[in-house]
Amino acid sequence: MNSSALAARFVSGPHIAANSNAEQRLRDWLAELEPAQAAEIGLWLDRPLARAILLGIVEFSPYLFDLIRADAARLIRLLACDPEQHLAALIEKTSRDVLAAASEAEVMHLLRRLKSEAALLIALCDIGGVWPVMRVTAELTDLATVSVQTALRFLLRQEAARGRMTAANHDRPEEGSGLIVLAMGKMGAGELNYSSDIDLIVFFDPARTSLAADIEPAPFFVRVTQTLARLLQQRSGEGYVFRVDLRLRPDPASTQVAISTEAALHYYEREGRTWERAAMIKARVCAGDAKAGEALIAELSPFVWRKHLDFAALTDVHEMKRQMQTYRGQSEIAVEGHNVKVGRGGIREIEFFAQTQQLIAGGRHPELRVRSTLHALQVLATSNWISFQACDELTAAYEFLRRVEHRLQMMCDEQTHTLPEDAEAVERFANFFGYESRAAFAKDLLGHLDVVQGHYGKLFEGDPTGTVKLPQLNYAGGPEDARLLDHLTMLGFKKPVAVAGTLQHWMQGNYRALRNEATKAAFIEFVPGLIHGLAHAEDPDDAVTTFDRFLGALQRGGRLISLLSQNRDLVALVALILGAAPRLGDMLARQPQIMDGLIDPRFFGAMPDRKELSARLAATLKDADSYEDFLDRLRLFGQESLFLIGTRILSGTVSAQHAGVAFADVAEGIVHTVHGLVTDQFATQYGRIKGQETAILAMGRLGSREMTASSDLDLILLYNFDADNPDSDGERSLHGAQYFTRLTQRLISAFTTRTNYGVLYDVDMRLRPSGRAGPLASRIDSFSDYQEREAWTWEHMALTRARVISASPAFRKAIEDAIRGVLTRPRDAASTAGDVADMRRAIALEKGEDEIWDLKLAAGGLVDIDFIAQYLQLVHASEKPEILSVSTLQVLDNAARLGVLPPSDAEILRSAARLYHDLTQILRLCVTGKFKPETSGENLLRVMARAGDTPDFSTLEARLRETQGEVRRVFQALVGRE
Repeated sequence: MNSSALAARFVSGPHIAANSNAEQRLRDWLAELEPAQAAEIGLWLDRPLARAILLGIVEFSPYLFDLIRADAARLIRLLACDPEQHLAALIEKTSRDVLAAASEAEVMHLLRRLKSEAALLIALCDIGGVWPVMRVTAELTDLATVSVQTALRFLLRQEAARGRMTAANHDRPEEGSGLIVLAMGKMGAGELNYSSDIDLIVFFDPARTSLAADIEPAPFFVRVTQTLARLLQQRSGEGYVFRVDLRLRPDPASTQVAISTEAALHYYEREGRTWERAAMIKARVCAGDAKAGEALIAELSPFVWRKHLDFAALTDVHEMKRQMQTYRGQSEIAVEGHNVKVGRGGIREIEFFAQTQQLIAGGRHPELRVRSTLHALQVLATSNWISFQACDELTAAYEFLRRVEHRLQMMCDEQTHTLPEDAEAVERFANFFGYESRAAFAKDLLGHLDVVQGHYGKLFEGDPTGTVKLPQLNYAGGPEDARLLDHLTMLGFKKPVAVAGTLQHWMQGNYRALRNEATKAAFIEFVPGLIHGLAHAEDPDDAVTTFDRFLGALQRGGRLISLLSQNRDLVALVALILGAAPRLGDMLARQPQIMDGLIDPRFFGAMPDRKELSARLAATLKDADSYEDFLDRLRLFGQESLFLIGTRILSGTVSAQHAGVAFADVAEGIVHTVHGLVTDQFATQYGRIKGQETAILAMGRLGSREMTASSDLDLILLYNFDADNPDSDGERSLHGAQYFTRLTQRLISAFTTRTNYGVLYDVDMRLRPSGRAGPLASRIDSFSDYQEREAWTWEHMALTRARVISASPAFRKAIEDAIRGVLTRPRDAASTAGDVADMRRAIALEKGEDEIWDLKLAAGGLVDIDFIAQYLQLVHASEKPEILSVSTLQVLDNAARLGVLPPSDAEILRSAARLYHDLTQILRLCVTGKFKPETSGENLLRVMARAGDTPDFSTLEARLRETQGEVRRVFQALVGRE
């Protein structure tokens, strides 16, 4: 057997658990093949590592297993090939074929065929340890570069054939065209990850084009760029080549996808920001007119590389670093749910470590002007900017984390960087990564993350106060101090006189919490930094007022203020809470004691599960000495939980999905507790009915465990009793339905009554049978009969999210069986699609769908995704009941796995749903009315951009528009709409 064959060169592979059914699934697939093919694959399977790798793909990677099953001959070809030679030959042949192609459709087919074979080959080399991880990233980058070059070359040859441009070299029409395609980010640096988007910026030089005299450059190059993106990313039955991201261009929300070099240079000179300078470090001409591209990069060089040591950029670097620290806390890292890209100790921190030092010193030291992260670390070490130990440790961590990232993305070909949320799923991932256990993987992962954090924390330590240098001012000077007023105005306060007056009160210490001199001195020490932080809030003046209320509400502030004065990260976090999230700020001002949770060292660790929340709730309630005290304690527990989860969202240390589950777990625990207590208390007055059962059915966002900070509780109360004994046995007897209606009213009152600690939750019961016209509570047989005979399609759509959250086990099962029976009955697909489309159209007519920042109702927004998931369940659950789930994301996963949703559509919808949930969680925390970007503060826009994983808000807005367009296209294709 050839020793250069790929299968003979494997040196590592996944760990397959003894109880796995992968062997059987692999045998089943082999049995479907032609005998000769099965026999040939069987020969390779005699090699233990080749077998382990194929079993690992079967067990852990639906995406790669689909590629294998789609073309057995391709797998045989790859296992037998010399991978380096095969990939080079494959790329060369595809490039020739594309140039000879007769149509765009043929080009799309050729490039997608190239991508599928290359993706499988590169994955096998990565999983099998044939290539080191940076060789993998280089091959992925070469694949992307050739794809862009050949697609663009084809388009320009077409334009030349139509007479719109000339081409001195027919085989290379881009030469002298004036069209420049810059690869940015990981593509620019030769570091693409396995399922990466490709970041491109397209420029054109109007003075150097080869266009015909009557052709306007701007519309021509915009059209070519749009077509290029379509050829690469439009999804077909063969998938896609690369997702194209054009949003790193200047001001992407208001500029075309191709920009003139003159406009670009003007922008970078006048408005270019530090992050754009950092991004340009990796910029590389990847396609188009190479000479024009290199000339542009040379012209941009003074913008990126300053002549002298650029300590002016240190302020921005400190600000960027401080934001990253503020948003992620400083305590123990949880493995489950950790984001290896932007989480603490992750890839982004290593890149930041290298790039910021390049940015500051690269002007004087040209040897630092390198693109790749690892090369930059090496040069920094040899130039004595960092130690060789730091270089070696960060390099090892970077390579490890990039391998983790790749293995995550190979599972479903998704651009994800986040480990699974539960230990069992992390165990499976660890097995795919080659570890025998979660514990062994976690030990190595945490070791690398801790090392990165240690080096990152020491970066630019010369700012001990944690704030930029502020002028020496008399903050007690009051409204008459002109220098103070000028400074406050410069910081952006619209009412500097009022703010100066508040500062004067603070410095005078006329607050209960500041009467102790030591506490007052500690508070005064951090006032300058606090004011600077509040100046960047959504509404700076209002943030100062909110902090003033918070200060006034503090009873004993010594411990808390001392903590703030000594912990700049916590100061920044409090400023963020008060400045960006009015809902949390008001809560903190009213109930300062809920801040205690931030001091808990577990705060930034793993989110508490339902069991831990139940224990905390029980501890909170155990000493309640009256029903009123019980209600107050419930409200305080709910508010503290909301505050802590909300702060985790703002700090970027929990995903939106995990936060939605956490909010739901808190609500569920409270509902279950209230249900039990109110039922018992009600029985002391009215007794019980023989055979009595009650259950609370969660609907909407609570049912789907996708709650936000402002979610209502959508509930239905169901009951049953012995029909032969319908009267309660208490002193004040009630009959059947009347008993349960009164009990339901009592339950609602427990949630909605305003006490000293406010309202617990608003409750919405309109999803009950017959809505407002129906009884508050429904007997189980009436509920089942209504759903079977009278309910509209939209009511069955809502029922897909129904979840019993409080009931006895037997009654729970009866309700779940009834719901499952309704959802799994056969339905006519066309009729159901018509009902769903009508419902969507009615909502659009009533509430509008044109506002892109109405993430729920916008065309292509959350409602479209929810309706798709609900439609798929209703029409397919009769034959494929395993599609059912209360979670929209899980339904999309199920639908793709069961073959009723194209994988490409599933990926669009999953990615969109995550983006919408990330942004919705932020908006529900930070905005009480309609979100208006033009009137929102810098702090909120920055939080939003970070939640959307974009460098700035303009880029986020461009991403949102594109995403909504894609979702609406999928909705129309699946459900249809006039």
